[in-house]
Amino acid sequence: MKVKIIAAGQSHTGVVPGFGVPQVPEAMPSTYSGWRPRCVLGATSVGGLQLPDANPTLANLYAPRAAWTDGMRVIAADTGNHRVLIWNSLPHGDGEPADVVLGQPSATSEGPAAGGRGPENGFHLPTGILVLGEQLVIADAWHHRILVWDTVPSVNDTPPDRVIGQPDLSHVEPNRGAEPDLTSFYWPFGISFIEGRFYVADTGNRRVLVWNDGLPLRGQPADLVLGQHSPSDREENRGGEVAADSFRWPHSIAAAGNGVVIADAGNHRLLRWDRPLEADGPADAVLGQLDFVSGAEFPYVSQEGRLRFPYAVATLDGQMAVADTANNRVLLYDSVEAAHDDRPIGVLGQPTLAANGENRWERVADDTMCWPYGLWWSRSVDRELLAIADSGNNRVVLWERE
Repeated sequence: MKVKIIAAGQSHTGVVPGFGVPQVPEAMPSTYSGWRPRCVLGATSVGGLQLPDANPTLANLYAPRAAWTDGMRVIAADTGNHRVLIWNSLPHGDGEPADVVLGQPSATSEGPAAGGRGPENGFHLPTGILVLGEQLVIADAWHHRILVWDTVPSVNDTPPDRVIGQPDLSHVEPNRGAEPDLTSFYWPFGISFIEGRFYVADTGNRRVLVWNDGLPLRGQPADLVLGQHSPSDREENRGGEVAADSFRWPHSIAAAGNGVVIADAGNHRLLRWDRPLEADGPADAVLGQLDFVSGAEFPYVSQEGRLRFPYAVATLDGQMAVADTANNRVLLYDSVEAAHDDRPIGVLGQPTLAANGENRWERVADDTMCWPYGLWWSRSVDRELLAIADSGNNRVVLWERE
């Protein structure tokens, strides 16, 4: 049985006002900085929000929270259907069906733990995707674990080869059923691989774990914990006030020069470390708040210079994209060094930097957004793509830079 996924602060319940076939403008708004939707995977959403089918197919999605592409194939975390979909080649048109489904026994089944078959080959709200060489890595958030396939599967329902964060594939308790430590997770929403180091946004434990030598073996402790006084602590903001070294809901990690930038969604900000991380310590810069001790949300004012629940960050060649989730937009910065209330150079999904309406308070179109959760930015020989998991619209939209 499907359960509607609602994020903190979300009140979207029905059909977006306005009907008729949405048309992509001849010219994209100047705020889009040369980006244009290439294709839509999942809901077609003609005019209004399309609710997910009771029985999914390889062509639809329900509340996807992550997407990945290398310009040749696409992988999506179909979060609400508790599965992962793989397109073996880059889609060229809207609604193209996926080639492979993982986590479910068939293309039409859904539900946690493979529809009740069991967690050994099923997901519970998958939310993070990485491809490292030949390996596929998935953050299986509500099973409190990371799953690894030694090669990207080409056959439906291929079981994972190993698990990180649990003693085996049949165990799914938060923090292994005990107190947090350097081997356990509670809602690991985001994963990243930067300069040979493996990062996990261990959201429910309000921390980020780091392994220095790539993907860990089962039971291998993390080398570094960020955001907590000790491996056994898990209070938001270290049990105190917002600070330069604390998190509320860390959710996504990306490279930033010699350091990293982390989306601290619950404090409505991004934190940036400008140095290689060797120990827990304060960030060097903050974006979305004017100082390190602020973490408030201001939903009913102009959103220029503000962030509301930024769940994802992606960087490429010193540039940065931020999924400003509750403001229903993706912000584009020409530098990862953006800080405080610096203006982005572009905004996707909204006509101005002040606007924040779900689907622009108009209707669903290829270039509108409703609660974008996941980002992946890639450049290949002949194209540059930004994959956006447009969760509230039940789709993934591939944007291409002209």
